[in-house]
Amino acid sequence: MRENMLNGGQVIVDYLIREKVPYAFGLCGHGNIGFIDALYERADEIATISVHHESISGFMADVYYRVSGQPVATFTSCGPGSANMPISLANAYLDSVPFLAITGNVPTSQFNRGAFQELYRHYQADFPSTVRAYCKRVFQPTRGEMVPLAIRQAWKTMVTGRPGPVVLDVPFDIFKEAAAEETPRPEDWTANISCRAGADPEGVERALDMLVSAERPVILVGQGVKYGRATEDLLRLAERLRIPVACSASGQGAIDSRHELNLGLVARNGPYQSNHATRQADVLLALGVRFDDRTSSSWLPGYSFTIPPTRLIHVDIDPDEIGRNYPVALGLMADVRTFLRQLNGALDARGPVAVPEARERWLASIDGWRKEWDAFIEPGFHDDSTPINPQRAARVIDRALPEDAILVSDIGIHHNWLIQFCEPRRPDSLIGSMGFGPMGFGVGGVLGAKLAAPDRPCVSVCGDGAFFMHANVLGTAVEYGLPVVWVVWNNYAYASIRGLQRGYLGGRELATDFRHPETGQPYNPDFAAMARAAGIDGVSVDRADDLGDAIKAAIARNRPCLIDANIGADKNPAGAGVWELPGLGVGRPAIGSRYEPA
Repeated sequence: MRENMLNGGQVIVDYLIREKVPYAFGLCGHGNIGFIDALYERADEIATISVHHESISGFMADVYYRVSGQPVATFTSCGPGSANMPISLANAYLDSVPFLAITGNVPTSQFNRGAFQELYRHYQADFPSTVRAYCKRVFQPTRGEMVPLAIRQAWKTMVTGRPGPVVLDVPFDIFKEAAAEETPRPEDWTANISCRAGADPEGVERALDMLVSAERPVILVGQGVKYGRATEDLLRLAERLRIPVACSASGQGAIDSRHELNLGLVARNGPYQSNHATRQADVLLALGVRFDDRTSSSWLPGYSFTIPPTRLIHVDIDPDEIGRNYPVALGLMADVRTFLRQLNGALDARGPVAVPEARERWLASIDGWRKEWDAFIEPGFHDDSTPINPQRAARVIDRALPEDAILVSDIGIHHNWLIQFCEPRRPDSLIGSMGFGPMGFGVGGVLGAKLAAPDRPCVSVCGDGAFFMHANVLGTAVEYGLPVVWVVWNNYAYASIRGLQRGYLGGRELATDFRHPETGQPYNPDFAAMARAAGIDGVSVDRADDLGDAIKAAIARNRPCLIDANIGADKNPAGAGVWELPGLGVGRPAIGSRYEPA
């Protein structure tokens, strides 16, 4: 290598540092030691966090961005190492979260020779085919001189338009091959690119006309509002026009749960006031929402939405999402923050605007439905049984957390309880996965949350099934001194799926509960003892009051801690929506019924 030339690994690391990336999360392998060596040289400028399973690095990177807004990088080796990444890549891809996955591959001189861990049966060094469906794009430089172009284009692709993960697949020798005398400068390339596109002015005026004249308007917000940093602009518009705000599961926290205009969750298990309002709205402004099956009660008319006759204004940075599941009265491709600022600006230009008198009657009706819902759910908050009533567990967890805490939920029945009964006050108060939905997201993601917000309490609530899959996180927490708290929602089953077996298959249960072969009793390892064996505080609780006290004590100790909570599995969260499993039927709302427009 010529003097003053940087090799491929050095170019990549230098570019990450120039983009102010604070961490690289990953796992070593023979295919990426050249990259790790480049990280070693710059260890005072970018920190390396080693994990014990590759997918955990992706979950950490995912949640790190959701909390901080800063994309980070992961690194994995060729073959099985990088093959463990598609789960976390797909999760970030479907939730529009960017991170850069740097994957090692076999040396270029060994392409198509069947080297150790090479995928070659269809195409040489064919790892990119493995992940093409799980990310925005794959870049594979095969000469050192291709690395500068690949890294800057990979980063730009990741953060522009609809954000998402990008894979940079680098052959072993390219990490050490001469690449460039200097690294591409982000300030010359990506730093001056803005993707906050606005809607066309005519569309903004049409949207404002529809909202101002509506008698029963609702704003529905998704993840695009939270991670687009549009929450303040949303609140300003809602308060000025007195429009109630409902949230998809991914949009919870975009407006303070205790705000008078907050309707709460729209979903199959959402509360009465939110589902009943959105299905009766005459105008629905949807911001950064995908209208997935869980949010929309499987698209069955009259349960979560009735579109039409509801007139839908759908705003999204990705035009493919507009008109995917519902016809629009007005569809606008725009960044939601820019659009909301346009809308507020247009409202300023009009001067004082009088909203219809029916608007206050609409809000009064919603308040009545809220009271009905509160009375319906109230008994569950007083159940003091053992195992712990899951509704009460969700409320106790929520109330035990300080206002600045970050709660990262895994996937499972507990997630349905949390999104229904937690009351997030901030955009990052409650973080979950609603696209790909992988088990392990919250188990590993909470580590990324803590690195992003070291001064805030970070708690993961995860099912016993998910935690057992990814218990390797205990070691990472100890090694890097990360004082996170895991609350293992222990119900001795893959309970969300067992609930489906009971509800749709007449109780024909198989492969969903955990039992000891000799006693037939519910079985799980002693998770608290497992944590203590790893050097982490571990406690077990089976009463609701003890659960709240244990969470408070764990946060106060400022050490890694696991709380093994014995929580009942025989109840499923009731809601005002439904969910259809085609061929098996449709459930009934637990409160209210299907709305039939007049």
